[in-house]
Amino acid sequence: MPEPLITLIAGPTASGKSRLALETAERTGAVIVNADSQQLYADLRVLSARPSVEDEARVEHRLYGVADAADAWSAGRWSRAVRPVLETLAAAGRPALLVGGTGLYLTSLTKGLADIPDVPLEVREAAGALYDAVGEAAFRDRVAARDAAAAARIEVGDRQRLTRAWAVAEHTGRALSDWTADTRPLLAEGSWIGTVVEPPRESLYAACDARVARMVEAGALDEVRALLARGLDPDLPAMKALGVRELAAHLAGGTTLQAAVEATRQATRNYAKRQLTWFRNQTPDWARVPISPERQ
Repeated sequence: MPEPLITLIAGPTASGKSRLALETAERTGAVIVNADSQQLYADLRVLSARPSVEDEARVEHRLYGVADAADAWSAGRWSRAVRPVLETLAAAGRPALLVGGTGLYLTSLTKGLADIPDVPLEVREAAGALYDAVGEAAFRDRVAARDAAAAARIEVGDRQRLTRAWAVAEHTGRALSDWTADTRPLLAEGSWIGTVVEPPRESLYAACDARVARMVEAGALDEVRALLARGLDPDLPAMKALGVRELAAHLAGGTTLQAAVEATRQATRNYAKRQLTWFRNQTPDWARVPISPERQ
């Protein structure tokens, strides 16, 4: 049986997965394809630790720096963008290395992601207003009338998921549970293999701290300053990237650079911890590679 043409290399931030992908691609002739939600953005080369210009010249990279910070990409949009890339590579017989740590992106590849139309803001706001007006019990009854499975599944007190179920049914005329049931994995069974880069936690955290220091030296403050100058919506994905909020506080005079760096380090370690937990729960059967994190 031929080897799968697609390899997924996942892992927490600063774990060394990009270096592993680069070395593997040089050895096999594979194309590296981005599966990281922040490395999509052209405005976040430093803050997202995107592959360097030199690394991108060593082997072919796809879907890195292709989005503007003002543009909100979702997992669904990424999955629609990556499909033709993988189809083109497969037609040419070229192996692909999909590299990243964004859980929803990996889920769309291996388990599927419901392609639910975007719900307009006014519908989402109406759902929240109705919930507040009638209370959870009555609102849950209204959700049950449209989506019994969602009403039964969503836990007591989960306002966000209840209003989401109501809003999707209101906007699309179809139950959220029906949308979800139609999901299909982007990758066919047997067409891919998965690997998780999982270094020891202490060395991973040390790598997170060292990465933040390198980012500041490489111009992270300038990136944040440029983002702030554009007056972008703070709820945009790019504005929620690790380090943006913390370094923006320093640029606004609210904290020292040292405090902003330490806050960014803490946020990065927390994020890496959440990623480790996700991979252990969601990809237990993937191969583990306990390599040392990226070189300091």
